[in-house]
Amino acid sequence: MRKAEVTRNTLETQITVAINIDGTGASQFNTGLGFLDHMLDQVARHGMMDISVQAKGDLHIDAHHTVEDIGITLGQAFTKALGDKKGINRYGHAYVPLDEALSRVVLDCSGRPGLEFNCEFTRAAIGEFDVDLVHEFFQGFVNHANVTLHIDNLKGNNSHHQSETIFKAFGRALRMAVTHDERMSGIMPSTKGSL
Repeated sequence: MRKAEVTRNTLETQITVAINIDGTGASQFNTGLGFLDHMLDQVARHGMMDISVQAKGDLHIDAHHTVEDIGITLGQAFTKALGDKKGINRYGHAYVPLDEALSRVVLDCSGRPGLEFNCEFTRAAIGEFDVDLVHEFFQGFVNHANVTLHIDNLKGNNSHHQSETIFKAFGRALRMAVTHDERMSGIMPSTKGSL
């Protein structure tokens, strides 16, 4: 089992993330941000990863630090759990619809952080959740998971649907990328010999 637990403590947030890449989609979240918990649940369920996030942040200011630091800590835990990457598919992609919304996520467990994020949300907030924070979550994740991640919302009129298709597609793309390929057993999926 590829598992890891990481704790990140700053003056702004205290976060513990546990991940089992080879899980069943079980999740436990306590972030103080109901919408983020809902989105993280999509990643766990559709990525077939067990994910636990316990977070306390300076929500009296706003949600920025908490969301960004959860992305950072999840990225750190993912990298630690993934290990040497031998035998994995490396690349993952998914298209996910939800009613009128459609998103595409493509990723590469490349060892190089990079984010291309293309989503024009139709509202500035989903409930009290600032949609700008979706980008901040993924930026924090890629910087510490060392993955290249392309996110494109192709259609959508409802911001909740736009966001949910992104997180579901992200989970499914992660699942594809980290799955072991029997033909690549023990082989590094790179001509460089390392990732």
